[in-house]
Amino acid sequence: MDFIKNLQNLNNEIKKKKNIKLIVVTKSQDLEKVESIIQTGHNDFGENRVIEAKKKWEDILSFNKGLNLHLIGHLQTNKAKEAVSLFNYIHTLDSEKLAKILSTEEKKKDKKIKYFIQVNIGNEVQKTGITLDQVHTFKEYCLNALKLNIIGLMCIPPAGQDPSFFFNKLSTLAKEENLSELSMGMSDDYKIAMQHGATYLRIGRTIFGERS
Repeated sequence: MDFIKNLQNLNNEIKKKKNIKLIVVTKSQDLEKVESIIQTGHNDFGENRVIEAKKKWEDILSFNKGLNLHLIGHLQTNKAKEAVSLFNYIHTLDSEKLAKILSTEEKKKDKKIKYFIQVNIGNEVQKTGITLDQVHTFKEYCLNALKLNIIGLMCIPPAGQDPSFFFNKLSTLAKEENLSELSMGMSDDYKIAMQHGATYLRIGRTIFGERS
């Protein structure tokens, strides 16, 4: 099972840097692979879509209480209710409207989620996320008015550009906002993200190989 060996290699690489959590991204991966990884003792898994995650994880989570499920894809407001039921972490908090709905659902379910604010770090029109100049106001609103547990910032740097610049920018912003966690770094750029203070890496392809 090459993917288990790949995971072990990645974990060994990450151990050299303290305080980094590896999120194994299991979107489009079958249950057999997921269960094999759970058996190694790995606890943190990421999914992009709520419906796919629900089908795959609902039963697994009922038998494995120690697992953390991370939503790392865009969350539509009409899926927020299910997301609060299923996930422990949401990395893509990107609008006031979504924040309000999540706050309401948390109260209904008496459950607290850990959130990352998704920052549109490259100011790209095609990407969701809070603009750099709005991060402080949005964070304060989420913390104080909605009582959401904001733990850090998340970004996806623009394709085809040096990610170092954008990771450094996010790291600086997190320090200014007194947030300790940084969700940044995927298969192509996780090594660079680690150099800039990433605390959560979101990795699928390096573990499982190219999707067919």
